[in-house]
Amino acid sequence: MRGPAAPTSPGPWDSRSEALLKAPALTADVAGPAIPDLDLSAAPAGPTLPAAPAAPAAPVAPAPTARRDTAPVHPGPATGPATGPATETAPETDPVPVLVGAAGPEVPAEAIRQAVPAPAPGPRTRRGPADPVRALMHRHRELCERAVDPLEIAAGLEAHGVTDRTAARFRHRDVFSLAEELYARVPRGEGGARSAAPARTADGGVGGWALAVCGPGVVAALGTAGLALSTGVPRLLVGAAGALGLAGALFGAVRRGPLRASGRTVPASALWTLWLLAYAAAGDGLLEQLLSGGPDGGPTVVTALDAPADGTWGFDTGPLLALALSVVPAAWCAHLFAVRARRRLAASRGLDDFAAGARPLLLGGVLLHLAALAGLLALTGFRPGTLALGTLLLLARLLTAHGHPEGAAGVLAATCAGEALVLASVLAARLPGCDLVGVPVRSVVDHWGPGAVPALVCGGAALALLVHAATALSRASAHA
Repeated sequence: MRGPAAPTSPGPWDSRSEALLKAPALTADVAGPAIPDLDLSAAPAGPTLPAAPAAPAAPVAPAPTARRDTAPVHPGPATGPATGPATETAPETDPVPVLVGAAGPEVPAEAIRQAVPAPAPGPRTRRGPADPVRALMHRHRELCERAVDPLEIAAGLEAHGVTDRTAARFRHRDVFSLAEELYARVPRGEGGARSAAPARTADGGVGGWALAVCGPGVVAALGTAGLALSTGVPRLLVGAAGALGLAGALFGAVRRGPLRASGRTVPASALWTLWLLAYAAAGDGLLEQLLSGGPDGGPTVVTALDAPADGTWGFDTGPLLALALSVVPAAWCAHLFAVRARRRLAASRGLDDFAAGARPLLLGGVLLHLAALAGLLALTGFRPGTLALGTLLLLARLLTAHGHPEGAAGVLAATCAGEALVLASVLAARLPGCDLVGVPVRSVVDHWGPGAVPALVCGGAALALLVHAATALSRASAHA
């Protein structure tokens, strides 16, 4: 058979059906059973025979999309039963190719594209800024413009909480490497360099502060000589003048040189220092008088100045003279510590490395001052309480000079409170039923003398302040 057979009865025909009848067959004659005529008038949409494909197509899963015929299908050799009714549901525009298979229904390509899910997107890579240092540079621009070297920038960053781990996020191995880049990238004006230069020359110029730190010792020596050569009312006047002169000399010594702390001193620290010096000069004699039942209308100040060594309550100028003379070695120890710490800061490549090298420098400076003060006390009369007090005052001044005045003031206030509590406990023991309150102080004085009380109080405070200073002064920010 060369083509499809004509219908046996009239029915609805269109131009496409007529073209189907007139078109030549596309398949060759093959042996097989004859295909029966189709009665299109009986069923408008009869079964359709699938065309024999050139190559077998893979079976495709059925989809709910309706089938559309985009090209005329000519019957060929019978290969199996009809697969389903043929319908025309789409217009002639926008045809969709139909996949015709021998083993399954035809599925449009659009249905296949909808059935196959799109590949899941991979993890998105979060990109940081191209220049991570720029934000840090703008945040600390004032610090970078004011610095005279990268070390000051490193100290300032460390004070703001930037550590070596933080510097790694800015693509640097440590804080010092990050500070070097900030120093190189931020332009500095002439005003910033001039404002920062005096801070270094004031500490580095030895001639400027060497005479200032010698003033307290000179005034104390002159006052002690005047007290030894005078009696009566002139002695009282010499003592008052010597006290005022010593206070002025100490004020001038801490205003210049390595002991200076302009704008960072707690105002109450001066009061605590005056209390400690007063107790060093008269506290032991007052404690002895309280323990022995006095003073109860006893010697006056003039009598005490006239006869300070006869067992009455008087002022002892030996501790004050030793402490005043120790200002010179204290300033030199502070100067050496500051210079060596800055050199260590320049040679260190990490905050931990600097801290490990700064702690021995601090301990060495404190021990050097202890040795110098012990030698001076050997000349004026050795007292362990004065040795502990000198160490306490040095540590407090170092912390204040390097930007930690609150901790120093707190320890000084606690020391004064401890000495005042000792005296108050002896007075409270005189009240009825309060004898046990003064037993600890009386036991200490009976075993080691009245000088053991300031030694224990000031020694404990100095030890606590040394532990605090070992942590605070081993930071790079303390040496900016």
